[in-house]
Amino acid sequence: MKSTAPLFRALLAVSLLAGCSSYRPAPAAFHKMLDHPYRLGAGDRVRVTVFEQEGLTNVYSVDQSGYLSIPLVGAVPARGHTAQQLEGEIADKLRQGYLRDPDVSVEIDRYRPIFIMGEVGAAGQYSYVPGLTVQKAIAIAGGFSPRANQESVDITRDINGKVMTGRVATSDPLLPGDTVYVRERLF
Repeated sequence: MKSTAPLFRALLAVSLLAGCSSYRPAPAAFHKMLDHPYRLGAGDRVRVTVFEQEGLTNVYSVDQSGYLSIPLVGAVPARGHTAQQLEGEIADKLRQGYLRDPDVSVEIDRYRPIFIMGEVGAAGQYSYVPGLTVQKAIAIAGGFSPRANQESVDITRDINGKVMTGRVATSDPLLPGDTVYVRERLF
């Protein structure tokens, strides 16, 4: 019986270390993204207003390939652009034989959704609103389940075309397109 105790302790230590190896703190880029202007992506919907051109003023969705399809000008690249950059792109295309001096305004009508998985009341896809934190998003998803780890969550985020996952506190802000995973607590 005495010979199994050290073996048991060794196995316990190895299993605890293995559990710690999956810990992934949030990369520095997670928090830097919050200070930059919002960049459009697939699933966003924008309201384009071309003053004195009722036929062009409309709500357009960014398609899976990252483009808007606008009458007269066709496909306009939107993925990775800010709303102000998109205004310039659309105005430039309209100047090419359609309008002399187009006055274009772009505003975000609807952000791409966030996704919440794991130990919550109702996992799924939810609408993003500016100022949304992890805690607020979990409340929208029905709150924590009884087994949920309420200290921190894992977030998967697309940062400049690279998908990264990191562990953050529940008070951290979310960005459109984030996937939140609420882990199960150990004890």
